[in-house]
Amino acid sequence: MAIRVVLVDDHAVVREGLRALLAREKDIEVVGETGSAAELLNLVDKVRPEVVVMDLQLGNNQNGVEATRALLRKWPDLKVVILSMYDDRELIFQALEAGARGYVLKRAGVEELIQAIRLAVKGEAFLDPQIARQVIDGLQQGFSAAREGDAGKAELTDREMEVLRLAAEGLTNAEIARRLFISVKTVQAHRANLMQKLGLHDRVDLVKYAIKKGILKLEDD
Repeated sequence: MAIRVVLVDDHAVVREGLRALLAREKDIEVVGETGSAAELLNLVDKVRPEVVVMDLQLGNNQNGVEATRALLRKWPDLKVVILSMYDDRELIFQALEAGARGYVLKRAGVEELIQAIRLAVKGEAFLDPQIARQVIDGLQQGFSAAREGDAGKAELTDREMEVLRLAAEGLTNAEIARRLFISVKTVQAHRANLMQKLGLHDRVDLVKYAIKKGILKLEDD
């Protein structure tokens, strides 16, 4: 069964381009598109997608963050992937808080959007590597200070930090294992340990944590 996707962007040419690119993937089917947040609820009710690819700025003062909240209130199992030109810290935070399961920058390659869609439908999260790398850099630089007062959470080991960095860059467990010359089972154990230590579940939770602690530094273009 192909992953059913709805595209939300106020630029028709962007939607057409995305539709054409996604049509090349045998496991993804674009079942609807709209440029209006106002039309989105009716469209989703009609075509029942699994994933909505959402722009943040929809024109006419329509807000992709509010649209995401409205969607997930009605269909909590729906997955929303943000596709945006903005790497603004506050917008990223708002989108993740609204329940988005992925955040991809428009300047990224289509492969990252495809990966985000596939991960979202599995219940996993995806962050654009340009964002994720900065999160990990911030964690490395300010990890100890940021976690002051978080009782009961041990420091990450050097190996756990290596696994965390590589995972944030989008490497699979098998790729991390090859990079670090360890087994896949060992990678899985390190990933489970570091997320448990931080009290997190996925990359989206990691970004929320970093932003709330003030250690996420997004550079302006």
